[in-house]
Amino acid sequence: MNAFVLEGSDARLVSDRREPEAPPGFVRVRTRLAGICNTDLELVRGYMGFRGVLGHEFVGEAVEGRFAGQRVVGGINFACGHCPTCAAGLERHCPSRTVLGIMGSDGVFAEQFVIPERNLLAVPEQVADETAVFTEPVAAAHEILEQLGNVERGRALVLGDGKLGLLIAQVLAVEGFAVDLAGHHLDGLGWMEKTGVTLAGNGPSSSPYPLVVEATGSPEGLTTAISATAPRGVLVLKTTVAGSHEVDLAPVVINEITVLGSRCGSFQPALGMLAASKIDTEHLVDSCFELIDVERAFQRAASPGARKVLVKAGPQS
Repeated sequence: MNAFVLEGSDARLVSDRREPEAPPGFVRVRTRLAGICNTDLELVRGYMGFRGVLGHEFVGEAVEGRFAGQRVVGGINFACGHCPTCAAGLERHCPSRTVLGIMGSDGVFAEQFVIPERNLLAVPEQVADETAVFTEPVAAAHEILEQLGNVERGRALVLGDGKLGLLIAQVLAVEGFAVDLAGHHLDGLGWMEKTGVTLAGNGPSSSPYPLVVEATGSPEGLTTAISATAPRGVLVLKTTVAGSHEVDLAPVVINEITVLGSRCGSFQPALGMLAASKIDTEHLVDSCFELIDVERAFQRAASPGARKVLVKAGPQS
């Protein structure tokens, strides 16, 4: 089958990848539509040392199991299900987990892949593939709310106007935060103001914020984020890069800033938001390529200012 495989520093389309076999508890899924995110680009640059089929944002069709024939999305962490971490409800932090297309498990830039059946959710009929494919990044954005708990819905700054930053800003706005969005590619983002988000230029110019989310996708973003966080404020880190951070942490101590690392999230609330049309994903789509052209799709996704690039591997709704 066709698949986009990363081996060392070489990421390329192959046509002779063996079709996967589903171990106990797993099912095969045919990829319909997949999305390229910044993590995929960083994996190609050496992040995590991953080897195998790339891709973790998807909507597909289950080949077997209780979802057979249905469109599905699914959680990307493959947990053991029986360790103390899993028993505490933290399966996505299971110490023996693998992660779809990121760590130890082949991903979705292929005609088929395998995933634990318990990870799957059926996609409501009214949700198009082009919307459902955003479930994973919306879940990652919504995770911030779960981590914050019942914090006051006040001013918030999202640093980074890339794919994830735009979703985070929308999710926070939907939940009642007064959101400013800062970035270097704000041209053409006037539609974001209709979602309740204020465009704040290249960086914060007002007083520090009680909540700052760093989603720039660059090592330098952390320094800006720290300076923009108010004393005793909360700084949420979303950036993962292959490079290293060099930053002065003294302001974190002096201003007693709470730092939260934030990664994956639950799919159920994310899919609910998309089904209720609370998140605008239409304006986020940059382009769509066939799987046979996945190498060109990655080149486009790596272009400055590119939005979400999609890869089609099957019929869409």
